[in-house]
Amino acid sequence: MQNVIEPIGYIRSAYKSKFGVPRQAGLADVSAVVEMLPEYGVPDAFRGLEEFSHIWLLWEFHQCNSDGWSPTVRPPKLGGNKRVGVFATRSPYRPNSIGLSCVKLDSVECSGGTVVLHITGADLMDGTPIYDIKPYLPYADSRPDASGGFTDRLEQKLLDIKYDCPCIMPEDVRGQLDIALSHDPRPSYHDDENRIYGMDFDEYNIRFTVNGNCVTVVEVRKLQ
Repeated sequence: MQNVIEPIGYIRSAYKSKFGVPRQAGLADVSAVVEMLPEYGVPDAFRGLEEFSHIWLLWEFHQCNSDGWSPTVRPPKLGGNKRVGVFATRSPYRPNSIGLSCVKLDSVECSGGTVVLHITGADLMDGTPIYDIKPYLPYADSRPDASGGFTDRLEQKLLDIKYDCPCIMPEDVRGQLDIALSHDPRPSYHDDENRIYGMDFDEYNIRFTVNGNCVTVVEVRKLQ
């Protein structure tokens, strides 16, 4: 009898849509939580996990609308116009829509008969199904001398942030938004300084432009 893989919990994060989600885990130190479903939120199942600084999350690309998979994809980091093998990328358009992320574990909260994991650095949008949780083991998982393939040739630079509008967000939310925007949430092949982009973050819709090395927030509006 074949086992059916079912979610054991869900991510609650400030990223309400795919646009703006960090391209990789650990790039943006934005807080999130993993809410365990009641049948899996058993405190005994998490005994000892608080001793680890980081964990692996296995999850599903649940918002990807795909009519199948292709053996080659166009990574945004390569400008969206060069094809490489799907298994040489972390593209969501794969035979099985499974994602893997290493995130910082801030705390394990056991209360009300369930468990909530407080994490930092997740590259997951709000509502992402979680299928498994494993501790990160530095002695086995860390490879400081590993090669990063074509990503080794790509420069990662942080953008400056400025506001040309009133900022109605609480200071802590604004701080986390600034972190997210500094990593340039646009597709890598977009370079139009006149284009206004929009993303939902926490309880707000953010509209911004990018000119050179600066993100300018032009509107902050609370979501209805």
